[in-house]
Amino acid sequence: MKGEREVKNGVSEEEREVKRKRVMERSDSPPPPLVAKGEGNGNKVKGEAQEEVDDDEDDDVSKGKGKHSRHVEVRRDCPYLDTVNRQVLDFDFERFCSVSLSNLNVYACLVCGKYFQGRSQKSHAYTHSLEAGHHVYINLLTEKVYCLPDSYEINDPSLDDIRHVLNPRFSRAQVNELDKNRQWSRALDGSDYLPGMVGLNNIQKTEFVNVTIQSLMRVTPLRNFFLIPENYQHCKSPLVHRFGELTRKIWHARNFKGQVSPHEFLQAVMKASKKRFRIGQQSDPVEFMSWLLNTLHMDLRTSKDASSIIHKCFQGELEVVKEFQGNENKEISRMSFLMLGLDLPPPPLFKDVMEKNIIPQVALFDLLKKFDGETVTEVVRPKLARMRYRVIKSPRYLMFHMVRFKKNNFFKEKNPTLVNFPVKDMELRDYIPSLPRAPEGENVCSKYNLIANIVHDGKPEDGYFRVFVQRKSQELWYEMQDLHVAETLPQMVELSEAYMQIYEQEEE
Repeated sequence: MKGEREVKNGVSEEEREVKRKRVMERSDSPPPPLVAKGEGNGNKVKGEAQEEVDDDEDDDVSKGKGKHSRHVEVRRDCPYLDTVNRQVLDFDFERFCSVSLSNLNVYACLVCGKYFQGRSQKSHAYTHSLEAGHHVYINLLTEKVYCLPDSYEINDPSLDDIRHVLNPRFSRAQVNELDKNRQWSRALDGSDYLPGMVGLNNIQKTEFVNVTIQSLMRVTPLRNFFLIPENYQHCKSPLVHRFGELTRKIWHARNFKGQVSPHEFLQAVMKASKKRFRIGQQSDPVEFMSWLLNTLHMDLRTSKDASSIIHKCFQGELEVVKEFQGNENKEISRMSFLMLGLDLPPPPLFKDVMEKNIIPQVALFDLLKKFDGETVTEVVRPKLARMRYRVIKSPRYLMFHMVRFKKNNFFKEKNPTLVNFPVKDMELRDYIPSLPRAPEGENVCSKYNLIANIVHDGKPEDGYFRVFVQRKSQELWYEMQDLHVAETLPQMVELSEAYMQIYEQEEE
């Protein structure tokens, strides 16, 4: 037999019978298990981008040469396409073989949704096709679809919707129109959802991640950057690529279900943070936001001094004047920031005449005086000093953190003070009069609008986080807590115990 042959759709009955007998002979004796990495002939596989050696094998061996030759038939008329079950497909989880737990060359069975490694005669996917009678598989990396055990590639446009769910893709024209879209989408399970406003699964105390992600999805330049994978194709960080995948799934208009699971992203977070943030342990969204933005920036930059989309969106600059006790000299320095911490006044120690605790209120105007360059803030670490801060460059997206929690040796305390803040048209120059004006010829507005507000409800240890976000296309507000997504009034946003906020600079 020749080492290489071409099979066409119009094969003879004799050839079909020979092929059928060959498949039956294989099914009588189950294939041996996959050879562990580093065993056997010592062949090694280099990364996920390269298909495994078993995919280069063919049934036909060139006798005398000792080499395998392969030609994959491409067909459109697969009789098993009607067995594909889109209801069971879920590509939000880690791409590991359900048998070998390997992440190399993984295929998804489009009939039952399970993941298997390889498609050669020795592979788990091939075994599954014989034992379960499931014949249609998609390679999770290359997005090619195959029929097993016949081993031909299926080229049918009816499978494109599966490819789009596996790896959502956007053109630049589609990205530019996202904030104008007012249409709801219908998922395959019958649920309606708004692209960009989908709920996120809470995987064991991970709402601190969910509220952070939902907030960052409102930052238009950041979202647009991650919707186009070519923008960060040079980056080798798994965290960057998992964040990009999650962004595309949240904004995809053709999902099979009306929610998204951030499981793959969480796995990348645990690895990158060395389990500082992990599934099953509650953490603080402010700490997570700071870590995530700084890590994404360091992974995205092409050189040590290079900027990134993170700094272009969030980086501002402060002038810091430091005075030490008994020393007339002042230390004046500049420092960049991604988030401003606002100190809440201490709550009252006494109750009112009705024996109820008084919940104090404070205006955002008073809290921002800390950064007017005149107000003195005393610090005790690392050395007793008087500090004055002044914002000398405001970012396009301004983040505030209300310092509500304090820890001591015994327990964690929460400050319940309500902050009165504007939702729209916050003139930053009214709050920080010393804010420098833009150079001549630059149209930079100092007005900001709220786009995300993370709040904390309940006790310090047992409470939970939720977030209010704005949908730009209709300027409507939504309350989001894990899978719960509901429209709300702007007045409800102002009545909450704000913990972290993102304001967007108005465009001239």
